[in-house]
Amino acid sequence: QVQLQESGPGLVKPSETLSLTCTVSGGSITTNSVVWGWIRQPPGKEPEWMGAIDASGTTYYNPSLKSRTSISRDTSKNQFTLQLSSVAPRDTAVYYCASGSQGWSHWGQGTQVTVSS
Repeated sequence: QVQLQESGPGLVKPSETLSLTCTVSGGSITTNSVVWGWIRQPPGKEPEWMGAIDASGTTYYNPSLKSRTSISRDTSKNQFTLQLSSVAPRDTAVYYCASGSQGWSHWGQGTQVTVSS
């Protein structure tokens, strides 16, 4: 059973870069046909897909966030990372990492990130 766990700071200041890591157990991030992604849900709003990385390391981004988003991975640690630059209060949300081959079948528990000075 694949398990995902997000980690990172819960409070980030405006204009800084948010960095979150997803640690995966019970499966490999290099497994063919599986995609590993980040989704966030701001308070009172619908979930928003941010981007993903596939087994070969190819990345995919939401066009609305592409200029500020970077997803990378460390295969030796079985982790993938989200970086979001120039954050603002509007980036306050619960951030989830997830995986799946047809839809997001496995999710982390989510981590609250607040952008505030």
